[in-house]
Amino acid sequence: MTLQADDLYAALSHPMRLRALVLINQLDELCVCELTHALGLAQPVISRHLAQLKEKGLLLARRQGLWIYYRINDDIPTWVKTVIQMTTEGISATPPYQDDRLALESMSDRPNQTCC
Repeated sequence: MTLQADDLYAALSHPMRLRALVLINQLDELCVCELTHALGLAQPVISRHLAQLKEKGLLLARRQGLWIYYRINDDIPTWVKTVIQMTTEGISATPPYQDDRLALESMSDRPNQTCC
């Protein structure tokens, strides 16, 4: 897979896409409903941003019943994995990223625990 630097940074330039990617990177895989809850946005808005990240090759999606789960694409170049990991480590303890994680942890009906 080839991914150009300008495509990566364009994908990450929107705050909601960056916030979603950071959460997914921290937790390996998240359902759209989890991201909706954590980021406080409507499902169509979240889905549009996730589709853009998937289109660039950063995310993979899988369907389980009614839900779609997203995870980081294992086939992205090493330099992209490094950028995502270093970015996550650098910003995860700051707002709004820390708040997103706390909001997700407070979600009582997360998938694979009970259905959302």
